[in-house]
Amino acid sequence: MRILYGVQGTGNGHLSRARVMAKALQRKGVDVDFFFSGRSPEQFFDMQCFGHYKVQSGLTFATEAGRVSVAKTAKQNAWLGFIKDVKNLDLTGYDLVLNDFEPVSAWAAKNQRIPSIGISHQAALHFPVPKAGDSWFNDMMLNYFAPVDIALGCHWHHFGFPILPPFVEVDVVEQQLAHQILVYLPFESPDDIARFLAPFSDYTFLVYHASAASGSLPEHIKWHGFDRHGFKAAMANCGGVIGNAGFELASEALTLGKKLLIKPLLGQFEQLSNVVALELLGAAECMKTSLDSDVLRRWLKAPMPEAIAYPEVGDALVTWLLEGDWTQPEKLCQSLWQEVTLPVSWQKKSP
Repeated sequence: MRILYGVQGTGNGHLSRARVMAKALQRKGVDVDFFFSGRSPEQFFDMQCFGHYKVQSGLTFATEAGRVSVAKTAKQNAWLGFIKDVKNLDLTGYDLVLNDFEPVSAWAAKNQRIPSIGISHQAALHFPVPKAGDSWFNDMMLNYFAPVDIALGCHWHHFGFPILPPFVEVDVVEQQLAHQILVYLPFESPDDIARFLAPFSDYTFLVYHASAASGSLPEHIKWHGFDRHGFKAAMANCGGVIGNAGFELASEALTLGKKLLIKPLLGQFEQLSNVVALELLGAAECMKTSLDSDVLRRWLKAPMPEAIAYPEVGDALVTWLLEGDWTQPEKLCQSLWQEVTLPVSWQKKSP
């Protein structure tokens, strides 16, 4: 079997899931080529596990002051170029297109009638799981941004539907540093983050951000450009995580038993829905619209939650793909959730 794997490059969650799948596919000796879009080639990092891969512009969204900017998003995307990229992506010789919410390969597979399977958190939102901001526009995005023949969603809880557990790969916890807090707020202004954290000098904040704050920082705020290995080590050993409401970041925190404080990217349907799910499960504190010092002060004193041991989803999924019976994923989902011991407070949760 020869596979093209299309991955949305906006944010790092899709890439994290693709890294798990890349290793699982390699262990099974599957012939796979990777295709990325959503950011420029020089903005991708730590890509060794994907071998020789291809990058095109695709489609993405623009942000401003912690929220999605519709006007900038419309202006930033080259729509005619996207149509051309779809037409020029030749899928001859591929038996299957795997897709993690990547629009170029999805539409190319649809046009060329190549079987396609979506693997994404977005696909879980096709079910009546906890959601916020439901609208015709969001339904259109889910159905037509990256259309596939079979959509496999993943979520922190199955909520009674055929959904996969998260694809998680974390470092081993070597030490638990309760007063060391990991901060990943990529859509917030660096200066806003620095002002937010400055009063809390009893804690050390490890901030990962693509841009630097403009002024000098107090000693308890340690600023880093993004480094995946350093970030994963900090995640494993920290006493808590402050982040946007992206799926993979929260998945890693839940797996490691880290308390979680989130501030969603406003206007982003997936992140707003993640807030609803995490609050329903009692798995995170949330700052709804702004960086809130009162919420942070309360959250810093909260206890650590119970860690959740999610299974090796990638290996099980690759085995299922190679078996070739793709029309009934329910047994795969059920078998994986049977390996998970959810917190007692989660076990009877429903939307």
